[in-house]
Amino acid sequence: MAHGEFLRHASDDPELASHIMHDYRNADLDAETRAMLDFATKLTREPTAMQESDVIRLRKHGLSDEQILSVVLITCTFNFMTRLADGLGVEVPPERQRYVESWLTGAAREQEWLLKAKD
Repeated sequence: MAHGEFLRHASDDPELASHIMHDYRNADLDAETRAMLDFATKLTREPTAMQESDVIRLRKHGLSDEQILSVVLITCTFNFMTRLADGLGVEVPPERQRYVESWLTGAAREQEWLLKAKD
């Protein structure tokens, strides 16, 4: 939730943030951004499946090796922080949960996991 809130503020586009939280593949993104998100998703969900071809694909979309390293480091940092918060049982305070719910739009509002506060 915090990552989506950050995106909403950084982009000033609540609809984009909502799409990305629900399914970034439905968001209106340029090819380079979509490729970075595909890479980050694979690194998050299937880290042992990463191959040289994944890096080559990013290069073909115009990313330098330094930019690819940044994608990897940012992905790892976000994953680390999420797992740290989840592992320690960090919860979104109820007043923040209501705030997040107020900016979710479209299909994201139908996702119970986005709207449900931890018990």
